[in-house]
Amino acid sequence: MSGDRIRGAVAGLAVGDAVGWPAARHRAALHAPWSRRLHRELDAFAEEHQVTTLPVPFALNQPVAPLRIGPSDDAEWLAWTLLTIDRPRAEAFRDLVPSRPGAGPPDAGQPAGQPAAGRPSGLPGAGPSGGAPAPIRARISVATALDNLANGVEPPASGYDNPHHFDDAAAIRAVAFGVLGRDPTEDAQVTNAGDGVLAAQAMAAAVAAGSMSGDVAAAVEAALDLLPADTAIGHNARLALSVARKAGDPFAAVPALDAALLDHVYSYGVGAAQTVPVALALAEAAGGELTRAVPAAACLAPLADSAPALTGALTGACGGYGAIPEGWTAPARTLAGCCLPDLAGRDLIELLEGIA
Repeated sequence: MSGDRIRGAVAGLAVGDAVGWPAARHRAALHAPWSRRLHRELDAFAEEHQVTTLPVPFALNQPVAPLRIGPSDDAEWLAWTLLTIDRPRAEAFRDLVPSRPGAGPPDAGQPAGQPAAGRPSGLPGAGPSGGAPAPIRARISVATALDNLANGVEPPASGYDNPHHFDDAAAIRAVAFGVLGRDPTEDAQVTNAGDGVLAAQAMAAAVAAGSMSGDVAAAVEAALDLLPADTAIGHNARLALSVARKAGDPFAAVPALDAALLDHVYSYGVGAAQTVPVALALAEAAGGELTRAVPAAACLAPLADSAPALTGALTGACGGYGAIPEGWTAPARTLAGCCLPDLAGRDLIELLEGIA
């Protein structure tokens, strides 16, 4: 695989993550809770008084750095996967259990201030300098899986006995497996099932194909080969590609994709059966060009928490790191630690040393 395209896939995901409007919401978690409470109160004020001036994440008298353009949850979970990819996946996730709110002590009888056995200090779940675990933020599928693991429920049950088994959390992590040419199934089954696992398998295959060839058509074909037409994600992938091909341009395809794939009924926009098909369709419509595909993905507001990131990973794999504007790669490389605090300040591209 091309080192430039491997870096492109990883940086592309981070850029897409930063482009979506939810990134500022995620990064605002680095501010004191009162600021987010005030945001909710201002939102309620607008509703009560019928005013159209809507609040946005704000710093007030706190540091403004968290609200500058930068990556958030998707890039951090990708980084965690790269750092732990050689470990058995359930074991790697199990080390995060003590970092969840309400979790008990990491290991009975473990001396205070010491990392649990087999848990490297400096990784999420270890806590600063291997001390007490720093609290993490995660998708519902991941949080539920961690609860399942804590209660002795192992994969694949931890993934299918899960109210968000269908989301795209594993598809985000699958980018790490794709750039290494590995199978993401074991990882995906910890947190997901059904379309959630198929999405991870398809994303890994597409990223691997793109990183190998630089050809977006090959990447899309590799994904479709793993998405049966009689599944929701397989049906939607073929529908999204048809709609985007008819539109002929990623930006022109946005309204048609909205009409074809988004029902605007469900309260969360991270369903793998919507986000991965949109990423495949926009990547192909853009000819593999990140600068055309990612802004279009961000226009689909309900899917903006992950569709731009997935689109960025696919187009980054095809076009390479050198094709991403430096104005975007510079801020997207540095992780904020808004979901996995121990990753704050880490350089995402430096994590690829020895890989790309």
